[in-house]
Amino acid sequence: MLSLQGKRGLIVGVANDKSIAYGCAKAIRAQGAELALTYLNAKAEPHVRPLAENLGASLILPLDVEQAGQMEAVFAEIAQGWGKLDFVIHAIAFATKDDLHGRVTDCSREGFARAMDISCHSFMRLAKLAEPLMSAGGCLLTMGFLGADKVVGNYGMMGPVKAALQSSARYMASELGPQGIRVNVISPGPLPTRASGGIKGFDALLGKAAARTPLNKTVDIDDIGALAAYLVSDGARAINGQIILADGGYSMVD
Repeated sequence: MLSLQGKRGLIVGVANDKSIAYGCAKAIRAQGAELALTYLNAKAEPHVRPLAENLGASLILPLDVEQAGQMEAVFAEIAQGWGKLDFVIHAIAFATKDDLHGRVTDCSREGFARAMDISCHSFMRLAKLAEPLMSAGGCLLTMGFLGADKVVGNYGMMGPVKAALQSSARYMASELGPQGIRVNVISPGPLPTRASGGIKGFDALLGKAAARTPLNKTVDIDDIGALAAYLVSDGARAINGQIILADGGYSMVD
């Protein structure tokens, strides 16, 4: 693994020790990067702060992307404390239970708009605020899923939302590339997180993935973290605008 000594980055989406964002934070910190981590609210803070402190995070800040001004406050702290930013990892998604469990055809207008705002538009907002701090270039990463490209049972409206996120990332990669800012998407295979626990029949999906994947195993947050650490490194300097599948080959098997 390439060293990340001297790099500084923001990771959004740690909820507990099973979060993809936490897997990324562990791997990236192990390579020497300095981290800023966020937690959703006061209820989430006791679950996130000990993890962040154990990783030696320099900044531990509240961030609810639905609350006006909170994202700007995070970047103000980063600008004041660091004056630069090398990478941002966006690993948040949300849909109401009714909309997630129902048919896409029946999705409410309000629920779809909220899911798009939290899961997709927040990445654009992070990029806009990060851009001035990446004068020497940088990397923006977000998390997709196979359900953006294929119909995955019970994934419902999150499929269209992730498709929008992945498409947005490609356009952002084109726009920000001339400034040396790379934008990529990691598309993990099914793995157990708090968010995936809300998907109906997810245990069956995990079992199916383990049975059909050529590697005979599902991925875990450490697998995704290792990939994220590489993508934010200088070794990945030529990788831009890509949807990178990290699923053990699950997506290629009929």
